[in-house]
Amino acid sequence: MKAVTQDRYGPPEVLGLTEVCKPVAADDEVLVRVHAASVNARDWHVMRGDPYLARLSFGLGGPKARIRGTDFAGRVEAVGRGVKRLRPGDDVFGEADGAFAEYVCASQDAVAPKPSCWTFAQAAAAPLAGNTALMGLRDAGRLRPGQHVLVNGASGGVGTFAVQIAKSIGAEVTGVCSTRNTGPVLSLGADHVIDYTREDFTRNGQRYDVLLDLVGNRSLAECRRALTLEGTLVLSGGGVYEGGSLIGPVGLLLRARLTSPFVRRRQAVLTAVPSSRNLAALSDLAESGRLTPSIDRTYPLSEVPEAIGHLEGEHARAKVVIAVLDLDAHA
Repeated sequence: MKAVTQDRYGPPEVLGLTEVCKPVAADDEVLVRVHAASVNARDWHVMRGDPYLARLSFGLGGPKARIRGTDFAGRVEAVGRGVKRLRPGDDVFGEADGAFAEYVCASQDAVAPKPSCWTFAQAAAAPLAGNTALMGLRDAGRLRPGQHVLVNGASGGVGTFAVQIAKSIGAEVTGVCSTRNTGPVLSLGADHVIDYTREDFTRNGQRYDVLLDLVGNRSLAECRRALTLEGTLVLSGGGVYEGGSLIGPVGLLLRARLTSPFVRRRQAVLTAVPSSRNLAALSDLAESGRLTPSIDRTYPLSEVPEAIGHLEGEHARAKVVIAVLDLDAHA
């Protein structure tokens, strides 16, 4: 099968479309014929081995997982003998290492039936970003109806899901984004937008019950200043961080954990774990018309390096999708 592989860390040029062996599903896995995949910030971090501290997990000399990609949507081709709730022919979406390929094996616990109202492209855009947004607001943020939430990074992959999920919970939503993205964020349902090129959300006097920080470009003290006295700051790592290429967001997240017992406002560090139950929750929101993935652009499998470069250069709005099959013919 064709797959996008990588043997060393570096720029997009280290990625190549090669022929590899088709995987075989383990007892608790499903083998999926991938129709579409999507790009996440994690993909370019693994590609570059950035930050260096993360190479302890990714692999010291090069990535342990040769095939890039995490999010996918497609059709089940085979199931392991321990899989009971999925069967060949089912349309599914989920997370697994190696999604930029014609086939991928995934744990049944990280896969769910695809919403019937979503295309394969839309479903491929949802797993990691949608799960992160859901866990950030519902679990870490404990967001309740009537509360006011601020999403810093509202036009990004996770942010576009967060705005819609927050509205589905019944919250008042303020999104922070650049000038060109204020319209799209409002169209997702945000009640207010803050253009960060013109206004500093930490200094405008507004207070929020929950602040979901998806950027990591503000100090803990600045973020706490934007919260109510009983407010919650949720940190997800983000794409911009003071730790640079050495430790990345680890310093900020560690300080949040260490200082939490000594500050009044709650600080929660988000660790998003793949979950079929959370995917099912996203599917329910989709079927009820409350959640629609936003897609910036689509690339063929052969242009994954260009797709990751587009995302890495911070030019993307919302999600970037990889068409592994002809999506018009397999919608």
